Amino acid sequence: MADTKAKKPAAKKAEDNEKKNAWLSYSAAEKKKLEAFCEDYKAFISNCKTERECAAESIEILKKNGYKDLDECIAKGKKLKAGDKVYKNNMGKAVAAFIIGKKPVEAGMLILGAHIDSPRLDLKQVPLYEDTEQALLDTHYYGGIKKYQWVTLPLALHGVVALKDGSVVKVNIGEDPADPVFEVTDILVHLAQQQLEKTGAKVIEGEALNVLVGSEPLKGEKKNAVKANILKLLKDKYKITEDDFLSAEIEVVPAGPARDLGFDRSMITGYGHDDRVCAYTSLAAMLDVTSIDRTAACLLVDKEEIGSVGATGMHSVFFENAVAEIINLTTDYSELKVRRALANSCMLSSDVSAAYDPNYSEVFEKKNAAYFGKGIVYNKYTGSRGKSGSNDANAEYFAAIRRAMDKNKVAFQTAELGKVDVGGGGTIAYIMAKYNMQVIDAGVAVLCMHAPWEIVSKSDVYEAYKAYVAFLKEM
Repeated sequence: MADTKAKKPAAKKAEDNEKKNAWLSYSAAEKKKLEAFCEDYKAFISNCKTERECAAESIEILKKNGYKDLDECIAKGKKLKAGDKVYKNNMGKAVAAFIIGKKPVEAGMLILGAHIDSPRLDLKQVPLYEDTEQALLDTHYYGGIKKYQWVTLPLALHGVVALKDGSVVKVNIGEDPADPVFEVTDILVHLAQQQLEKTGAKVIEGEALNVLVGSEPLKGEKKNAVKANILKLLKDKYKITEDDFLSAEIEVVPAGPARDLGFDRSMITGYGHDDRVCAYTSLAAMLDVTSIDRTAACLLVDKEEIGSVGATGMHSVFFENAVAEIINLTTDYSELKVRRALANSCMLSSDVSAAYDPNYSEVFEKKNAAYFGKGIVYNKYTGSRGKSGSNDANAEYFAAIRRAMDKNKVAFQTAELGKVDVGGGGTIAYIMAKYNMQVIDAGVAVLCMHAPWEIVSKSDVYEAYKAYVAFLKEM
């Protein structure tokens, strides 16, 4: 008699559900393209270590690719049509780029949104002082950092000094091999018994992050001669005085360029992957898109690391105002059209995710962690504990994104930011979701996030770029 019992399907191996490593899928030609793309990215983050530098470089890239200044279009009353490309500069610290689609803007936009600020040390407004014939600069750290990671490293000074005559002096010291570098000192281990008994949060405290900048006294000076010598050098080279620090924005960042990491050169170590790796790949995706149905937008914003506050952060109405101007130049303006444009939009909140680190496996849940080489990471929600502060994207929206990724053969993975109750973090996703648009976080996995030197996989950088292109073309 034949066996009429239904046969149980063979147990599926756990590894069948695992994402394949993207490196294994590349042809020689595609790997060559990947390497070239990552070389361009390395140059970008090596040259752009502040939000001002990122914004300026992004604008130059946009202009070379046919983008026009939106403010100039407004001033001339120039109407925009499908295929036109414009950008909006917000105070030199944030940029919005648009490609006008065939459909009305009120039908909704496809938005890539990343931030271009990174954790760092900022000079205080009155920073320069002398102590026991050493000249130092007092700092206030910016964003979430482990303060002990910022000592005994070669550091550079980047930024601007705005003078009372209206001119602005750019500062970039420590990147050229001929430049000096600077350093935050630490106590020698021989005298560190008390220090080493402190918790990690207290080993180095914020007020101890003072940058050593000089030790040679100026001849003829009887008081604070080392400080006087530094001020003379600043006056001679940059035409700035001590009072000019009051209207300066100078950032202390790691000195030196991004470099390949590993014997196989499969990774990049550099300052500011969070979030310039997503900013650069988003910008590059915009350059590869021409004729589209829905208007595309790329947002590169400031202040995310301290809550997206201020006029150049995502909480400002900068983007909303730019959209209003776009609508005014494409059709008969109405406030309702602006509201519809925002509500009908779809967005990828392009921000990094935490890569699984085998040295600290206790903080990750392996099934829901991001891994190097597995492609762009989608975080349905971020936040902390009970998803506090997250956007928590809709399932239907992510299903549509999955279709677009599969259609374009983009490697992708999903992840949470560590184990439940271990920690958490946020992005600009929830801010944009307030307009009732569909938003999900999508970015590159990063090791050593918020450290002076962070690490990414080259394949993940390349897959993020492919993902952003697919989003703009398919959604």
